[in-house]
Amino acid sequence: MSAERKRAEDFLELVQRAKRGRLKLYLGFAAGVGKTYRMLEEAHALRRRGVDIVVGVVETHGRPETAALLDGLEQVPHRRIEYRGVAIEEMDVDAIVARAPAVAIVDEIAHTNAPGSRQRKRWQDVLELCDAGINVIGAFNVQHLESLRDTIERSTGVNVRESVPDTFVRQADQVVTLDLAVEDLLERLESGRIYAADKIPWALQHFFRRENLSALRELVLREVAESVERQAHPGPPSESEATGAGAKVMVCMSAGSPGAAAMLRRGSRLAGRLSSDWYAVYVQTPGETPERIDAERQRRLHDDIALARELGAEAVRLSARDPVVALLDFARSHGVGHLVVGRSQQPRWRRALGLDATARLLRLAHDMDLHVVPVHGREVR
Repeated sequence: MSAERKRAEDFLELVQRAKRGRLKLYLGFAAGVGKTYRMLEEAHALRRRGVDIVVGVVETHGRPETAALLDGLEQVPHRRIEYRGVAIEEMDVDAIVARAPAVAIVDEIAHTNAPGSRQRKRWQDVLELCDAGINVIGAFNVQHLESLRDTIERSTGVNVRESVPDTFVRQADQVVTLDLAVEDLLERLESGRIYAADKIPWALQHFFRRENLSALRELVLREVAESVERQAHPGPPSESEATGAGAKVMVCMSAGSPGAAAMLRRGSRLAGRLSSDWYAVYVQTPGETPERIDAERQRRLHDDIALARELGAEAVRLSARDPVVALLDFARSHGVGHLVVGRSQQPRWRRALGLDATARLLRLAHDMDLHVVPVHGREVR
């Protein structure tokens, strides 16, 4: 039996057992590794076995080999949206639901939908299809994983704007990595199999630098390994694991902190590795009531709480005069063993007087592991 047929049969078995739609993801580390190609190959294998399958959206990027695989597959027409005088085509979720296939193919899951769409992001469209009982096979690259944004920027210098939350990936029933040697990928690029000839020099000087690709390849392999580990040991930690490697994770937030997003991503990654629940906790002091903090800090706090929930945290707001005491009381009463905190550039006199919250947590949280995330200034959202 060929490997392609075996993959198709594995997913078909999941489809036949499902009530809610199942989700299978192809995860790559860069354009050109073959995610869309392999996804369409699987679509043909499933179709040959009598599965009712349609293409919701596929981006061929002008690659003839990929475009050829669309032949023989039913494609649901896209929906046209007029925005500022420009006609934009988006996947038509309603048309796919009305068509009610067994499986839909959805490419470029990190894509941001055009203004006026019901959902802001394509990954939300995918969840809507799954809720309607339609199984989805989708694809995206690892640099779009929300919790990896800081790691990607440090490793490659690339600021990734579009992202997919970790909670979405954790809902997948199968995650398949598309691995390829960096040398082979660069050969594909230079031979014109990924981008048009006029775009190749720019790609080689920017995203497709050898060191960037090596770092991204390592990240995607690590992500899939962690996904396999999560599936092998599902569920929250037992009571005996209330401290140590299996303990819950808590991110300690403050109003308008410039490093909140980085802290939340670190918390999400840590909770994922531990297969643990996690919290994002903000303590509102008497001086931080809504009428006492400016609109900008309120907006940023609201955005941080929304990001925490998107990443899978339970967002908790406490009220107390002393945030350190409130945070530690909450952590100890909820089985938290890992605290994620931010270290800002506080003046020495504040630390000397015991006014720095991170320094106090380091001193008082002797029964927990602390993970300190440097905070260097305001983040660009």
